[in-house]
This record gives sequence, C-alpha cells and structure tokens, in this order.
Amino acid sequence: MSKKGKILVAMSGGIDSTVAAVMLAEEGYEVIGITMKTWDYQNSGGGKKETGCCSLDSINDARSIAVQYGIHHLILDIRNEFGDFVIDNFVEEYLAGRTPNPCVLCNTHIKWEALLKRANQLDCEFIATGHYAQIRKENERYVVSKGLDEHKDQSYVLWGLSQQSMSRTLFPLGGFHKTDIKQMAIDRGFIELAKKSESYEICFVPDNDYRGFLKRKVHGLEERVDGGDFVNREGKVLGKHHGYPFYTVGQRKGLEIALGEPMFVLEIKPDTNTVVLGREDELQRKGMWVRNINMQKYANLEAPMEALTKVRYKDPGTFSVIEQNGDRMKVDFYSNVKGIAPGQSAVFYEGNDVIGGGWIQSGYDI
Repeated sequence: MSKKGKILVAMSGGIDSTVAAVMLAEEGYEVIGITMKTWDYQNSGGGKKETGCCSLDSINDARSIAVQYGIHHLILDIRNEFGDFVIDNFVEEYLAGRTPNPCVLCNTHIKWEALLKRANQLDCEFIATGHYAQIRKENERYVVSKGLDEHKDQSYVLWGLSQQSMSRTLFPLGGFHKTDIKQMAIDRGFIELAKKSESYEICFVPDNDYRGFLKRKVHGLEERVDGGDFVNREGKVLGKHHGYPFYTVGQRKGLEIALGEPMFVLEIKPDTNTVVLGREDELQRKGMWVRNINMQKYANLEAPMEALTKVRYKDPGTFSVIEQNGDRMKVDFYSNVKGIAPGQSAVFYEGNDVIGGGWIQSGYDI
C-alpha cells in the first residue's frame, strides 16, 4: 500500500500527462494510468492520418511509458458517450449559427465524469491530469486558478468543472513551466517524448476541415444551405454564400466575395440562411450576455463586480463589470472587444482565480 493512496491519472501519451503520472508516482502515490478512446478518425471520412489524443499511436505511447515506469495502465472506451454528446452538440451548434467549444464540453461533461466513475470503481481518492492550472480550497469552495506558465495556462478550458469534480482533482503541473516539464522528461529518459510535437486540433476533425466534417455528418446539408445571401448591417444584399454553417463570427478569409475592402463576418442568421458582413471596426462590442454559467470561486454574485473576462483561449482578457442574472451573466467591458462569437466560452477572472464561466449568448452595443 502506497503512503499517499491510489490516484487515477489521465494519460494521453503526450509529455504533460506522462510527467504528471511520473511525478505523482515519485511522490508516493499508487498511480493507475488511464487512456480514454474518444473517437475513431476513420469514421469521420477524412483523409488524414489519425492524430492527437485519440490515435492508436498515442494510446500505445501511453501504455509503453506506463509499463516502463511500473504504472498499471487501463484503456477506457468512451466513444459512444463522446459521440452522442460532444459531436452531436458540435453539429447542432453550427446549425444554430454558433461556434462551438467541443474541448471544453468534453473536458467537463465527458472526461471528468468518466474519470471519476472509474476512480470510484478502483477505490482511487483522486484523479489527476496534465493541465497547466492550479486548484485549491478557499472559504469552503474549490477554485481553479491560472497555471504558473502564462503561455501554457489552461484554466480557460476548465471553467465548467463542478465543485464535486474539483474536490477530487489534482493538477501536478500547475506550478511549473513547460520548459521544466520537458527537462523532467529528458532527465527520466523520455527523450523522444520531449521531442514529440503537440496537437492543437479538435480530435475528431484532425484535418481542421470542420466544413467537410459537417457535410459528411449531415446528409444533404450542402445542397440545403447553399446560395444564401451575404448582407450588410442594413440588410442590403452583397452576394451569395455557400451556407451559413460554414462561416464563423470574425472570419475574413475564405468568404470568396470582393467588395473593395476587407470584410468580416459580423453575425450569422440561421433562420434566413443569411450571413452579415461588415468592416473590422463593426466587430467591436461593448458588452455581452453569457448563458449556462458555472460558478467556481463564489456560489453566486450578490452584486456586480469587476473581473477580467476572456472570450477565447488566447485572449489576454478585458476588464469588465459582470452582473449575475440567474444562470446568465451580463458583461459590460471597459473597452470594446472584437469578434465575440456566440457558442464560444467566456471565462471571468479575479486575479488568477476563475470566478466562473459560460457560453457566449450574444454581444451587444451600448
């Protein structure tokens, strides 16, 4: 029996989760590694080799390293749960004229649930992942905060974690920089792992062609939506497009329309198969509504408060006043924010701490 008990570690086959598992083993935990099979890329009809966390190569890498380090390793097939929830949502969001965030949805509603369920079966008190984030308990609530490495911080994708999930989660890498983790891998003989490139693609769209994925997934979609109108904010028709699901707010490239100046997607109207175009400055919004919020640091906001709000993963954030209204958040920015895309995640920070987050419903001008 280990001195610190049993812990279930999500191992994707990459450097971060591998070093996380090894660190915990060296700290005295009895580590059980688990690799989740979420998707078979060949089922999507794409032509590119399967890559990323769901590929056979990644699963084999995770198992090989676990065996090498004496870590018991399991493979968990969650393709049915993943497909029914994450992929159906991905398709439905585009058909609703929104831009989905499948990795956030998968983390909080699929992977954590699967990990905790298996942890219970294996009598593991905690689960751990290789995310660059930190977690602590304060005032009887669990709080996710930014990882030490600001360039690798992943707190943005963890806003959906519940208090119950956070109470049993460890992030071993949160207090380290990526360069430290690479050196740890090299020091332990994982030379090839340290050289391994990282994948930032959606696992079920590894060729990054989400339009092709939608066409394969929704029979007859292309014929159904082709030929809609590009319009300006006043409703004047500017030209024809290939179907509203194939565009996203803020998009400039690939519009295939010449209007004498750069034009951007301002809004998508699925009911009329209309895509609204405008100049870059017309993307600016003073505020937004965020729906289905999940609160972390505070159970509820009794009054408006100042927060740094991020509207996308690499967004540095904009200071704002946030005001809770049931399960929605009203956000008034101190300065205009460009390219607010309905369906993406909005995350609110107090210093380094995640106050909470939700799905962007709409932007507005004041």
